[in-house]
Amino acid sequence: MGRKRETSEARQRILETADRLFYQEGIRSVGIDRIIAEAAVAKMSLYNHFPSKDNLILAVLEYREVNVLRFFRSSMERHAKKSKNALRAFFAALKDFFESPGFRGCPFQNAAVELADPTHPGSEFVRGHKQRFSEFLRGLVEETVGKAAAKVAPAVSVLVEGAIVTAVIQGNSDAADVARDVALKLVTNEKGM
Repeated sequence: MGRKRETSEARQRILETADRLFYQEGIRSVGIDRIIAEAAVAKMSLYNHFPSKDNLILAVLEYREVNVLRFFRSSMERHAKKSKNALRAFFAALKDFFESPGFRGCPFQNAAVELADPTHPGSEFVRGHKQRFSEFLRGLVEETVGKAAAKVAPAVSVLVEGAIVTAVIQGNSDAADVARDVALKLVTNEKGM
């Protein structure tokens, strides 16, 4: 039990450290030796858990997805108490994300750009993540305005992706409000048709 626990703790430290460094500085600019040093693990320990940097990149993206969804659900829950509209709560959570310390955009967008190779396991995971996130948004649109209007969900997804990039470039959270206003207008118009 003690050995397995140490292994779990080491793996968790590696994931947390790599996640933080990849997000702050970029996947390609952070080397394995730096992760080993900052996670305070032996090189062999890292390679026992992640045979290559590509394996680590994929594991970090999987880890990040869980944490991103947890963040959005928690933030949306807080905002849903004020607004009974699921889509409004989502955009308030998106604004929280933009205003979080160290915000550097979407880690999945960043990874897709950095990895460049569409066949890299990380790139494939990013495509899957974006599909899952789009389905999450579709569910919010359906909850807000019904299934008939959910055909505009892909447009809402594009608004969200664009708002993320805009927030990074402009260095503020205003894009969340702009995207919210357009998305609400879009789903309301679709519902009324």
